[in-house]
Amino acid sequence: MRLREIVIGVKLGALLPVAAQAHVSEQGFVLLLPTEVYTAAGVAAVTLTVLALFALPGGAVRGLFAHRRLAPLRFERAQQVSSVFSLICLLFVLYLGFTGPRDPLSNLMPLGFWTLGWVAAVSLSGVFGNLWHWINPWTGLYHLLGPLRPLSPLPERLGLWPAVALLLGYAAFLLADIAPDDPARLARFVAIYWVVTFAGMILCGPRWQHHAELGHAIFAAFASLAPLRLTGRAGLGGPGWRLLADTPAPAAGVFALTLLAVGSFDGLNGTFWWLGWIGVNPLEFPGRSAVVVQTLTGLALAFGALLGVFALAVWLGMRLARAEVRFAHAFGWLALSLLPIALVYHIAHYLTAFLVQIQYTVAALSDPFARGADWLGIEPFRVTTGFFNSIDTVRLIWTTQAGLVVLGHVWSVLLSHRIALRLFGEGRRAAMGTLPLSIFMIAYTMLGLWLLAAPKGA
Repeated sequence: MRLREIVIGVKLGALLPVAAQAHVSEQGFVLLLPTEVYTAAGVAAVTLTVLALFALPGGAVRGLFAHRRLAPLRFERAQQVSSVFSLICLLFVLYLGFTGPRDPLSNLMPLGFWTLGWVAAVSLSGVFGNLWHWINPWTGLYHLLGPLRPLSPLPERLGLWPAVALLLGYAAFLLADIAPDDPARLARFVAIYWVVTFAGMILCGPRWQHHAELGHAIFAAFASLAPLRLTGRAGLGGPGWRLLADTPAPAAGVFALTLLAVGSFDGLNGTFWWLGWIGVNPLEFPGRSAVVVQTLTGLALAFGALLGVFALAVWLGMRLARAEVRFAHAFGWLALSLLPIALVYHIAHYLTAFLVQIQYTVAALSDPFARGADWLGIEPFRVTTGFFNSIDTVRLIWTTQAGLVVLGHVWSVLLSHRIALRLFGEGRRAAMGTLPLSIFMIAYTMLGLWLLAAPKGA
């Protein structure tokens, strides 16, 4: 059976177009790796972390997320300037999207949006903090217009529910749209979103972004894991201390679950298993337009299943700990402990694509109109995918991805226990309160590593 999967994976790589082949051709080598051993080791590491928490004093767990206060810095003026610059860059790539080269691998509209924005900037926010404050393309222009009185301020109780809906809509576009990387199609999508968001800010004030702007919500969620914070409640501490220091907004937990559901289904969507389950031959993939309904249904099922299983784990944990807190309160706090998993899934899932796409991005920056220019002076420049043709480099890439996934789960187990100390009390009550959730995370570790190793067909 193993040999058959290897042959199928190699044949599939030969059948796919060149651009796509750069992303999936390494899968044949992945099938040659002892991924079962790596998976077992990763699951064992997470399991041992869970067991250790029964003996580890609460003070030691608190120490992992302790922080030291720092004098806050103010960057408002610099961020307004960078926002205006970001808007100028956005207008330029929108122009290229509508009038530039039609090849997504030569056009800065899809390369900038997907590679630099969705993959790179979002990933870096988990390390360096909220980069959205610097690249937000609305706030600079809004402040240039002077103090504006909102016509209809949004109620605070609205929370992040609009952002949850927007994230599901964005995932539908990412996974089910027939051509999300078509330059003109993507430019139209981004332009409409910019206009709607700016209109919302004019009508409802800058608080619109805190409730109904997806970029702000995604970057803020992952930035809460960063060890360093320079503005507001500034400090330096263990990764995740910022999340514990702030009171979560309404629906923040559901938003974290949605991020994880979207990332997980993104990884599942192209596997042989999923394609076989929806009745599609992975060697004769009919195109995205033929599986729109199946993809949207799968996304909804992934979101609903994750929400249900997680809610059950929290409920069982509360029963085991004999907790007296409200279920909604415990659910909201504990769901935030899944953010490290969502972040490492995001990084691991897109790592191979990023290694190729960033090269196309550099080439497009040097020749944005695809007319043979060399603005960066990098010629002769050739995009390479040679690191996918060696089992040694593929092993390095895959073990890096797997290591990130395991690290994220261990991080989440520790973070959930720290939250449980606040919700359920000291000692075994906290450990018992998170035991069902820990079992959930162990199973999710196995799922995440399986997704990395599974043969892909779309």
